[in-house]
Amino acid sequence: MSAPQQPEAVPDRPAALSDQYVLTLSCPDKQGIVHAVSSFLFMTGCNIEDSQQFGDRDSGLFFMRVHFSAETPVTVEKLRASFAAVGDSFRMDWELHHAGDRMRIILMVSKFGHCLNDLLFRSRTGALPVYIAGVVSNHTDFAELVASYDIPFHHIPVTKDTKASAEAQLLELVRAEDVELVVLARYMQVVSEDLCKQLNGRIINIHHSFLPSFKGAKPYHQAHARGVKLIGATAHYVTADLDEGPIIEQEVERVGHEVTPEQLVAVGRDVECQALARAVKWHAEHRILLNGTRTVIFA
Repeated sequence: MSAPQQPEAVPDRPAALSDQYVLTLSCPDKQGIVHAVSSFLFMTGCNIEDSQQFGDRDSGLFFMRVHFSAETPVTVEKLRASFAAVGDSFRMDWELHHAGDRMRIILMVSKFGHCLNDLLFRSRTGALPVYIAGVVSNHTDFAELVASYDIPFHHIPVTKDTKASAEAQLLELVRAEDVELVVLARYMQVVSEDLCKQLNGRIINIHHSFLPSFKGAKPYHQAHARGVKLIGATAHYVTADLDEGPIIEQEVERVGHEVTPEQLVAVGRDVECQALARAVKWHAEHRILLNGTRTVIFA
């Protein structure tokens, strides 16, 4: 494993977003929430660019995302300090971020590199508002690919006996690089319950949507044998319940009887890339709020 270094400065935020911020919140639903938020923004000289909200009758919770701009220069720290009283009065779980900041993330991969390659390219071209602080793998297959993007590659082998120490190295890297999100881009290791807790709401996985019908080796070949007509993929937050965390995004592609198992694999790779990329983008743009075992997504 490479020695952790001090986090590099993320490139400057786009000038067009230099005065813009995103507020997200959830709280028990009651009258006056929208009024309180809009009044706060008015009193602090801010202008709402976009606002979305949702009241869930099942959970009794209210969710809101507000994208706003500041008419006069102000820091995100000052805005947070000012909003704290509003948040406390409504028992809000809230976050306030600068809209132009690129989220620092780590990608994890094993021996299937399609999602890794897709996310690297999207980040390089600006399609994803993220800064990839490093790539972690239990194999060395993609070290050269990652190096071509001038991104640190960390080889952390995993065995039954070294799993705990490997996860400790990962967490050390997350802390050293000030990482906000870990993406399992076809990382074929089951993470521990302890790691799930420490990265709760900050770790995303992708898998084929045939689960639980086609578990084990070669799921696409199993699906072909059953004559499936839809190929799917699911991106979700990772929890201790394997592949059952809150779902963020799903993608499907219709296929016909003439498609071979190898063609199913190719289609599956495409839909996995699409679903995972959208999930990462929405998380980085603070569009996802957890609602128990579900998600609220203001896309």
